[in-house]
Amino acid sequence: MDGIPITAGLSIPTEELTFRFSRSGGPGGQNVNRRETRVELVFDVAGSPSLGPRERQRAMERLRRRLDSEGRLHIVASDERSQWQNREIAIERFQNVMAEALAPPPPARRKTKPSAGATQRRLDEKTRRSRIKRDRKWRPED
Repeated sequence: MDGIPITAGLSIPTEELTFRFSRSGGPGGQNVNRRETRVELVFDVAGSPSLGPRERQRAMERLRRRLDSEGRLHIVASDERSQWQNREIAIERFQNVMAEALAPPPPARRKTKPSAGATQRRLDEKTRRSRIKRDRKWRPED
């Protein structure tokens, strides 16, 4: 695997990713006590040469709650009993997080004016409702 595809035009080389392995908690019996199956993927968003300045800024802003003080993204996977499977899960989560962070912002809403007919219908309905309520009012006869 030479690179991890993020978007159509961006692929992060695996050399930029750091994997750390440790013992996982939870069920698994002796496997948990002896094997280092928990995987932590670390990616330096602030210092990545694969990201352009605009991409880096967007990722730093959108991932600010998930980054440590040095601008690194940490993703942990300990779902499975196999180190290899947890590594694959971590990579998949990394792809999803980065793709979401680098997605372009949605286009801004364009203000539109209601049509003249729509405005007239609204005013006609208000007049009709007003008449209905006025006719409901009790008036003593003189």
